[in-house]
Amino acid sequence: MKVVYSPRYCEVYSNDPASAPGRIEAICDHLEGRFPFLEPEPAPEADLLLVHSQYHVESIGRDSHLYELASLAAGGALLAARTAFAGEPCFGLIRPPGHHASPSDCWGFCFFNNLAVSLKSLFASGAARTAVILDFDLHFGDGTDNIFCRDPDVPYIHPSDNNADAFLKRAERELKSVGDRDILAISAGFDRGKSDWGNLLDEEDYRRLGEITRDYAVEHCEGRRYALLEGGYNHQVLGRHVLAFLEGFE
Repeated sequence: MKVVYSPRYCEVYSNDPASAPGRIEAICDHLEGRFPFLEPEPAPEADLLLVHSQYHVESIGRDSHLYELASLAAGGALLAARTAFAGEPCFGLIRPPGHHASPSDCWGFCFFNNLAVSLKSLFASGAARTAVILDFDLHFGDGTDNIFCRDPDVPYIHPSDNNADAFLKRAERELKSVGDRDILAISAGFDRGKSDWGNLLDEEDYRRLGEITRDYAVEHCEGRRYALLEGGYNHQVLGRHVLAFLEGFE
């Protein structure tokens, strides 16, 4: 298991909860020394344009600091996807998040759709042709759905339930219904966690979710799997929840 991380992800770029001071550090404190870290480069504009319009890329670029960090997050996603496709499970400890970013607009603390950029780059290189996306963030990833909703080779799964056990069973069932894919890509939002906005999943639930996704990938994706950080806002529990998920996922 590798973790993609840059110290620049700790920089504050806006006043939204995803950019809050200490948020990335709260996760890093739990993962550092436990997993090898890889440092990314910013995503080339050509990769951003596989998903986003020129207008959208230029609009984000009007704020140079934001563009630097958003393109670095997309670059982290690229590195995570390539690492996973080469056979090493990977987690992108990145920000800004991405699943609310559509081709020409964005909202919800997102700017570029990191996961979509990483998958589209794999497809463009010829490395992969199919994928399945699991988004376990509290919020529906409308940007990701907008990008892939007409592509039968990339189903988007966003399970939802008010009971933790039922949620986990639904996630497992929906993944298994997809069958074989070249790679499993996960939008890993931790705002469904206990003491976070959704107040549903505890550490053991996240560990089980990691095991479910690992087992699916081993059986149906030749083990290829990666996850990218999306939501999760209670710094007191966030690091523990991420670590528990990765312990099951590795």
